[in-house]
Amino acid sequence: MIPAIVLAGGLGTRLRSVVPDLPKPMAVVAGKPFLWWVLRRLEQQGIADVYLSVGYKRDVIEDYFGDAFGALKVHYVIEDEPLGTGGAIAKAMAEIGGDEAFVLNGDTMTIVDFDDLRAAGASGEADVVMAVAKLDDVARYGAVDFDAAPPRRATAFREKGQTGAGFINAGVYLVKRASFMRYVNQERFSFEQDFLHAHLAELQVHAVPAVSQLIDIGVPEDYALAQTLVPQMVA
Repeated sequence: MIPAIVLAGGLGTRLRSVVPDLPKPMAVVAGKPFLWWVLRRLEQQGIADVYLSVGYKRDVIEDYFGDAFGALKVHYVIEDEPLGTGGAIAKAMAEIGGDEAFVLNGDTMTIVDFDDLRAAGASGEADVVMAVAKLDDVARYGAVDFDAAPPRRATAFREKGQTGAGFINAGVYLVKRASFMRYVNQERFSFEQDFLHAHLAELQVHAVPAVSQLIDIGVPEDYALAQTLVPQMVA
């Protein structure tokens, strides 16, 4: 079974007005930490091992979840100082077994079938399989361009601010260890900017347009919306 890496080390700066003293993934949503819902979704997908990349106030996360969540075995990968998304993934990759891992953010709920990502990565051609979501307006996130025909290789990442419909990077990946680690040459870096964007022409990044719902609790208005939406998404 492919393990999952959840990036849960964020400070939650934009949420400080409503969640002043917790790591962002521990913000309470419908009576439970948001991370509880993320792990519940992973359990529903049949994941057996989850590696939580933790940093800021990590004891809050470790004390709450311990070493198990239902059928999930929970492991902790500790960032003594912020490593960026790329550095956090590299550190977690060094601790897991196998040749690949699912990667997702601990502050975003994305409804996508991991079997679709697994199938897209099964041919062995992909370095990264990336879930993408279709939105009526991509201005807040930036857009991803990819070939229309399978394997839907990503061809460009467009900057935030451009309005109109399109697909966005939903922040859920199947990452091949060897392909990723080949580009790791520093401890702290961004997975998105320093790996995906910087090396897109060299990488086989295959898009899977199968996201049915997505919400990021990074800003107060979406955090408020999550109180009712997330339990419906994970039910």
